[in-house]
Amino acid sequence: MKLTPSFDLFQMLTEEEGGVVPPTNYGNAMRDSSVLKAPDAQDTLEGLQLADYIDGKKKIQSLPDPFKMVEKELQPFSDSIKELVSTDQPILSMAAKHFFEKRHGKRFRPTIVQLMAKAVAATHPENEDTVRETITQKFLDGKMDGEVNGEMSWQLSGASKVQVEGGVINLQNHQGSDVWRKQGQLGQIVEMIHVASLIHDDVLDEADTRRGGEAVHKLYSNKVAVLAGDYLLARASVLLARLENTAVVQIMATALEALVAGEIMQLKSPPKSLLEIETYLRKSYYKTASLICYACRSTALLGGHAYGSTTATACEEFGYHLGLAYQIQDDILDFTAAATVLGKPALADMDLGLSTAPILYAAQENASLKPLVMRRFKHKGDKQTALEALYKSDTAMDKAKSLAKFHAQRAVDALLRLPQSESRDALVRLTHAVITRSK
Repeated sequence: MKLTPSFDLFQMLTEEEGGVVPPTNYGNAMRDSSVLKAPDAQDTLEGLQLADYIDGKKKIQSLPDPFKMVEKELQPFSDSIKELVSTDQPILSMAAKHFFEKRHGKRFRPTIVQLMAKAVAATHPENEDTVRETITQKFLDGKMDGEVNGEMSWQLSGASKVQVEGGVINLQNHQGSDVWRKQGQLGQIVEMIHVASLIHDDVLDEADTRRGGEAVHKLYSNKVAVLAGDYLLARASVLLARLENTAVVQIMATALEALVAGEIMQLKSPPKSLLEIETYLRKSYYKTASLICYACRSTALLGGHAYGSTTATACEEFGYHLGLAYQIQDDILDFTAAATVLGKPALADMDLGLSTAPILYAAQENASLKPLVMRRFKHKGDKQTALEALYKSDTAMDKAKSLAKFHAQRAVDALLRLPQSESRDALVRLTHAVITRSK
C-alpha cells in the first residue's frame, strides 16, 4: 500500500490563511483525544497552550528537560554509530564518520525517537476489534473514501511482535527490552539518513560549511562526499532490515523517497508555484518533516502498536507538525541570526534562489517582489531588494513566526492525546525549544 503524504492527513495552513483539516482517510482516522487515557486519569497538561510558556506566563522549566532525560542512553550513540559506519576504505570511512565525531550536533532526531519510544511505552495497545469497528463506522457514515476491506488489513498491521512477559510493553519493562533496543537502532538509522542528506545537499548547494565546520566535500572532494552519503544510506538500509518489521521498512523507505522528492521539487518547481506558501510547506515536509514524522510512527509500530492505531497516528501527527515548525523557525533564523551562530552560511536559501516563509509573506504584502521570487533572485540587486522589503515589512516576519507557532501548537495537541508521562511532557518542552531557539 502506498502511504498517504502527511500533508494530506493533517492540516498545513492556519484557518486564517485558508487551511483546513484534510478529510478522514486511512492514516488519520484514529484521532480521538480520550481513548488512550484511563477514565480517572488526571493529565496536568490538558489543554496546554504553548503561547503561555512563550509569553512567560508559565515556566517551561517546570517540564522535564528532553535532552537530559535521554542523555545517558545516547552517550554510547557516537561510538556505536561510528562502528556501524566503518568501512575498509579509509577515506570513505573518515568522510562518513565526520558528523558523528566532531560535528555531531544536538542529536535532535535520535532524542525525539528515544523520547517517543518512552512515551509510547506508557500507552497500552488498542484492541484490534475496536480499531476495526471505529474505522468501519466512519466508512459507513460516509466520512471516509476508499475500500474498507482492502485498506483495513494495513490499518491493523505493522505492530512488531513484543517478546516480553505479558506480551505488552509498559514503562516498567521497556528499558533494556528488545523493543527498546530496536527503537534505539531506529534513532541511529534516522540520524544516518539525515547526515547522508546533509552531505548530499552540501554538494548540490556548493555549501562551504555545516555545523560550524567545513562541509565534507570541502574536506575531501565531491565524489568522496557523494559516495560517503550513498554509503550511509546503504548502511541505514541494512540496519533497517534488521528491525524485522516490513511495515517500518516501507515507512522509512518512503521517508527516503520524500527526501529525494523534496530536492527535485526545490530544483524544478514552476515559477508561479514559488509564490505559494503551500508549495513551500510541501517542500519543507519532504525535506525535513517527513523523516521526523515517519520515524515517530515507526517508533510506535516497533512498540507493538498497529499502523492505524490512535497511538501511531498521534506520533506521526506530532512529528509532522514539529518538523514543519522546526523548518519554518530555521528559515526565520536565516534572516535574524548570524552565520557564526547558525553554524552555516546566513541567507543560504536566497543564494540558491529559494524563497522561504518570511520572503513569501513579504511578497504577499509587496507585489513588486513577486517577479524576483519567480526568477529566483537571478538579476543583480534582486536579493538586496527583497531583503530591504522584508525588513521594512510590518507583518512578514510576524506571519512566519505565527505559522511556526501554529504547527508547534498542533504538535503539542497531538502529544496530549497520549497518556501523561515524563517523556511525553519532555517532548512538549522540546517543541517549545524548537520555536524559541536562536540557532
